Amino acid sequence: MDNPLLGPGLERLRERRSVKWRLYDPDVLPLWVAEMDVVPAEPIQRAVAQAMTSGDTGYPWAADYAEALASFAATRWGWEPDPATMEIVPDVMLGVVEVLKLVTDPGAAVVVNSPVYPPFFQFVGHLDHRVVEAPLGADGRLDLASLEEAFREATRDGRRAAYLLCNPQNPTGAVHTREELTAALELAEENGVRVVADEIHAPVVHAPSSFTSVASLPSGSRAIALMSASKAFNLAGLKAAMAVPGPDTVADLARIPEEVSHGASHLGVIAHRAAYLEGGVWLDALLTGLDANRRLLESLLAEQLPDVGYRVPEGTFLAWLDFSALDLGDDPAAVLRERARVALHPGPGFGSGGKGHARLNFGTSPDIVREAIGRIAAAL
Repeated sequence: MDNPLLGPGLERLRERRSVKWRLYDPDVLPLWVAEMDVVPAEPIQRAVAQAMTSGDTGYPWAADYAEALASFAATRWGWEPDPATMEIVPDVMLGVVEVLKLVTDPGAAVVVNSPVYPPFFQFVGHLDHRVVEAPLGADGRLDLASLEEAFREATRDGRRAAYLLCNPQNPTGAVHTREELTAALELAEENGVRVVADEIHAPVVHAPSSFTSVASLPSGSRAIALMSASKAFNLAGLKAAMAVPGPDTVADLARIPEEVSHGASHLGVIAHRAAYLEGGVWLDALLTGLDANRRLLESLLAEQLPDVGYRVPEGTFLAWLDFSALDLGDDPAAVLRERARVALHPGPGFGSGGKGHARLNFGTSPDIVREAIGRIAAAL
């Protein structure tokens, strides 16, 4: 199958009405938000079109999503979660909020590994919980000493606390190994901290790395994972996600209010189901294209911007770039947007370790990646 990233050209992409293409002026190359420049797989297009043509535009049926996700997990990861224990949620982050309500006390602490996806800070704050940062290690991976200190701080007030894990990690692209996850989960259990994992990028993992869900591990029996097809299959505008419990937290998840299920889109469920059941060939072609792009980015930076730090990501379609050596201030994305007319995601919003950094989305055509790095190099 052809590389999905070679699909729409820049002229066609600029016709899109999503926030990625509408927020900035037309001369700005938008490589910031985690939305890929692809056309969804044909089975997804067909499923949604058939629903519209037949008037199948009612309320979602959660079992369709759960069964499709279970099938995908078995095929891709050799894991067989029970669809009967899953709960549908509007999207991953709203699902995180609802799960945190179940397993933590009001005003409790939530531990995160910074730098991390900015909505972790925003949604936890809006829930009136407090964030405790456990920074990643210098190698961009989980740091057990940092986690232990954060867990102790999080539980000091006696409230039920949680650990909101990003797996795979956004923005660094680290894919946590089975051993790393087991150690972190065991440490959380020792400290009485419940684990909630955002696993939205789970299908986007590059060989030889492999994805492991927290809910699949013996040490994750009391963890809850939030999963969705939206990132891997570029379906952010067709909202739906699933909460997947570990064996010992099924009863906790079953307490989620019934009205939470109303937030998922029926067309989203239809699209995600088609993605999980029929999108495998397309996904494999996408992963091949993304692998080439992450390597292309490595070579372009080495040639044109050797002072920019870049660790080739093991997963996601996101690159975490360190511009600290170029003296562009705390927020190099703001400088590059003005000077180079390239929009990257500002680093400071990712928490500790974000200053001097920016996130680049390479889920686009190789030509756009080359254009973006060329513009930045010329501007600097």
